[in-house]
Amino acid sequence: MPGVTEMSLDHMSCSRCREGFVAHEKIVNSNGELWHPQCFVCAQCFRPFPDGIFYEFEGYKYCEHDFHVLFAPCCGKCGEFVIGRVIKAMNSNWHPQCFRCEECNGELADAGFIKCQGRALCHTCNANVKAGVLGKHICHQCHGVIDDKPLRFRGELYHPYHFNCTTCGVELNSEAREVRSRPGYAANEMNELYCLRCHDKMGIPICGACRRPIEERVVTALGKHWHVEHFVCAKCEKPFLGHRHYEKKGLAYCETHYHQLFGNLCFVCNQVISGDVFTALNKAWCVHHFACAFCDQKMNQKTKFFEFDLKPACKKCYDKFPQELKKRMRRMYDLNPKRIPPV
Repeated sequence: MPGVTEMSLDHMSCSRCREGFVAHEKIVNSNGELWHPQCFVCAQCFRPFPDGIFYEFEGYKYCEHDFHVLFAPCCGKCGEFVIGRVIKAMNSNWHPQCFRCEECNGELADAGFIKCQGRALCHTCNANVKAGVLGKHICHQCHGVIDDKPLRFRGELYHPYHFNCTTCGVELNSEAREVRSRPGYAANEMNELYCLRCHDKMGIPICGACRRPIEERVVTALGKHWHVEHFVCAKCEKPFLGHRHYEKKGLAYCETHYHQLFGNLCFVCNQVISGDVFTALNKAWCVHHFACAFCDQKMNQKTKFFEFDLKPACKKCYDKFPQELKKRMRRMYDLNPKRIPPV
């Protein structure tokens, strides 16, 4: 900060106006240069320096505001002037705390960054983006792209070669098995990895869906073992959770979709027949829906009925048919004995 004093000087002049000083005049002394108080002003706005604070650049003095406007860089994120350490990257200037990864928002000032598709990313996020484009996974340990099958351990994906079998010490591959080592611990808290050979010696069943060990309740069906939540209907993929399932060509189906795909639909209500099925005239019927097509009288397996236009007719309604119609029906039966004969 410059000093303001009274002094008597001969043969000295103001650094700005180059005029001399009168006796006993107040003089501003800044780094050996002398100024009239009214001449000691900002080179840009010509106003006195607030609190006497100024910035000097190429021989000129500026107030703080004008110096920032003229020479200080603006942060590419917050837009404020950058005083002190400045990060120059991505064709802009940044406060160190403002220069962050555009994916995870982590600071990049000291960690370094990679320019990816016009964005500044940390090394981890860049690897994740790269892997996503390639349709691959990122190793949770080394953050590299996993080219082959990953190893899932404690909920994360890894290169298998980062681990060794807990029993024999052999380097693992993607077929390694994760086993909870001690009962009573939370899931994934004390898990360990075993090679396939050592795991098979432990006699732990493997889920037919996720191919992981089953350490709790086991469902045995279709010649395989399953986690309860993984034994699901092949159509709707909802777990059976102990409910009845139906098997067809090596797949399991819930009752609704089994009947929908392979079962019978009632000729009257067009719904899946979940109970007893009444079959007649090459059709299926709900037991309580089988009735005369003319008088709607309910019929059962013991009720005598006749076929007319591929529909059932009770004897009472059949007797009301004209004789000519009955003769025609008889001739049709003679041509096709498989049809239900008329009286």
